[in-house]
Amino acid sequence: MSDSASPVKRWRVQAPIPSGIRTALHAYDPVLAQVLYNRGQDTPDKARMFLEGGDNALHSPFLMRGMSEAVTRIRWAIKRDELIAVYGDFDADGVTSTALLTGVLRALGGRVRPYIPNRVDEGYGLNTNALDALHKDGVRLVVTVDCGIRSVEEVAYGRHIGLDMIVTDHHSVGEELPDALAVIDPKIDARLRAENGMSGWYPEDMLAGVGVAYKLADALLRAEAAQTRRKPDFKLEDLLDLVALGTVADLAPLDRLENRELVRRGLEVLNRAQRAGVYELTQVAGVEPGKIDTTAIGFMLAPRINAAGRLGSAMIAYDLLMADQPGAGVLALQLQELNEQRQLLTMEAVEIARARVLGEATVEVPLIFDAGPEYMSGIVGLVAGRLCEEFYRPAVVIEQGDGESRGSCRSIPDFDITHALDECADLLVRHGGHSQAAGFTVRNENILLLRERLTALASAALGGQDLRPELAIDAEVSLDVLTMDLARALQRLEPTGAGNRTPLFVARGLRVADWRRVGRDSRHLRLRLTDGAHWMDAIAFKQGDWAERMPAEVDVAFHLEVNEWNGSSRLQLNVQDLRRSGDDFDD
Repeated sequence: MSDSASPVKRWRVQAPIPSGIRTALHAYDPVLAQVLYNRGQDTPDKARMFLEGGDNALHSPFLMRGMSEAVTRIRWAIKRDELIAVYGDFDADGVTSTALLTGVLRALGGRVRPYIPNRVDEGYGLNTNALDALHKDGVRLVVTVDCGIRSVEEVAYGRHIGLDMIVTDHHSVGEELPDALAVIDPKIDARLRAENGMSGWYPEDMLAGVGVAYKLADALLRAEAAQTRRKPDFKLEDLLDLVALGTVADLAPLDRLENRELVRRGLEVLNRAQRAGVYELTQVAGVEPGKIDTTAIGFMLAPRINAAGRLGSAMIAYDLLMADQPGAGVLALQLQELNEQRQLLTMEAVEIARARVLGEATVEVPLIFDAGPEYMSGIVGLVAGRLCEEFYRPAVVIEQGDGESRGSCRSIPDFDITHALDECADLLVRHGGHSQAAGFTVRNENILLLRERLTALASAALGGQDLRPELAIDAEVSLDVLTMDLARALQRLEPTGAGNRTPLFVARGLRVADWRRVGRDSRHLRLRLTDGAHWMDAIAFKQGDWAERMPAEVDVAFHLEVNEWNGSSRLQLNVQDLRRSGDDFDD
């Protein structure tokens, strides 16, 4: 395996928009029309819904399988003053889900205990010890959020000891569903449609866990209003800041209309920072309320929320989101400290893993697999993600324990890692996740067998493929079309993120008039580019090495962005990849 932190990327320029579709989308800037076409928005109605959203993008929660049964049981528990446990997960999606549903149940008069397992001591998902403890404390109804769809045995155990179980989740569905009083997961609805050709089930299967929790909250509030005509002392929309945080953090696809609408509305709430904990979180993260976007969530806010569950207790993050003003600042500082520790530990672990991978790999392998006691369970996913990004291969990293070990996986689009784990289910204690991110628990005696089987599966799926990262270029453009009007038009594509990436363009044959290293350790590069008639400033993050070998002319793949500084706004290119003009690595 080659020792390269920056593998050569393939550039794949999308096919030009057909003339008929271009005519149909004549109301939009030609470059924006091309991007819309690339995103599958190829009619005026589709484009309008994608860009503008609205109430039609949202669906009734009662279309979702199991929703009516869940609402009935929860309302009965509130009426009888039963103690309800909201059982979440320790990542940002799970924490926001737990905070959202707990808050709604309390507003409806319920007695609620939030429960988020400890990553180190309990691991992901339901566990029988926690269910025993909850039952002993008087809980009679457990509602999971962002977990439980694969917890068949644990749900059965909960029912055996006298707990009523409701599962709400969004992860991939196994062959057997938990035998709970109600199981809510939009991927069940999708499977029913695929298997039976049935319509009428919930039409969106890619909600985040917090999106599913929001739908349950919506259903509860609708039922309350219909049957009692009482309204709680808050608006459902006020919960959308939590939905935006969890949805973006969990990389739920933002090309789906309902996710787009939930996040779009959630950003409006988030930018008001009306929740004390959110305001304090923005302060320690250096994010200005009013300027929070999906990038700020993904790179500034969510990592701090996640840091609590990675290195300590996720309840710190939960408490922050639920806190009143006096205590929120202290909790935010705790998250800041945990995030700084997380950054340092991740950097050290990545170096260990990278050296081991390079030292052991004598031939090109289709999958990276590493296990060791030196890894912490809270950061194995981050390490796997870094390895997957650097070497562009599925990566599995395991924290090796005494008898059992916990692993985390990250994968590339061509290899569904959760499906691969399904093929290894006989070797695993438990597992679950998404197509490109998953986790599992394995007994130590099965680690080598797991490695062999996953490697074989990856070889079968990826053998003969060009395993280089690919940049999907929306269009090739010239500098004369890069205007402030175009930049404003492209901003209508927000929220961008997973599934709706920031538009990426390529410009070729540009002369480099000036360049210099910038930033800490001179890691970044500032450039001044021209085609002879037009000039453009550019920034290339983590590409400072080009300063030592800068060619006279370059091709650049870039995002067009507005750089605001000292009250002025200027266009600049955010360079994602750089080549010497004439070089071609796309074959």
